[in-house]
Amino acid sequence: MDRRAFVLSLAALPFAGLPAFALEVEPEGEPAKRWPIGSQYYPTKVRVKPDLPVGSIIVLSDKFFLYHIVAPGEAMRYGVAVGKAELTFRGTATIGRKVEWPSWKPTPEMIQRDPGSYAKYADGMPGGPKNPLGARAMYLYQNGRDTAIRIHGTTAPSSIGHAVSNGCIRMVNDHVIELFNTVPVGTQVTVY
Repeated sequence: MDRRAFVLSLAALPFAGLPAFALEVEPEGEPAKRWPIGSQYYPTKVRVKPDLPVGSIIVLSDKFFLYHIVAPGEAMRYGVAVGKAELTFRGTATIGRKVEWPSWKPTPEMIQRDPGSYAKYADGMPGGPKNPLGARAMYLYQNGRDTAIRIHGTTAPSSIGHAVSNGCIRMVNDHVIELFNTVPVGTQVTVY
């Protein structure tokens, strides 16, 4: 399905007069979770076109949302940061590997684009709270090969809702842990 058809199918759903992305109401007495991001990027259960494959992940880069399809017509929506305009990944991939507290090494292209920021990490950085991949990473593969694109946590949660990365899809650490614990290796990911 092309991006336009996906967006139109989401916008056209009239669930009892609610918008297609009706927010799930928080239970009374339970405090709202707070992250240093706009509340529109908080995890939210939303309605989506019922024929989207359950278990799959869909990313709408220009909207800064990742949708994990959890049931026919239902998804968990998370806010994300995506690649800068010239570095945006598009296409379909599968999660080929999952890592807790991943190590990180900038690609040669990243070092070439910005040696002042990345050359010092040419040998890599061990996983941990200061690592730019955050608490979890899901490695995207196409045709059995690593794309160098990840869905990962971040040490800069304020980047959520912006196009700032070198192509990867960033999530708040709490949110990426939730997604990581839910999706298996082999999950299909489509990025528009």
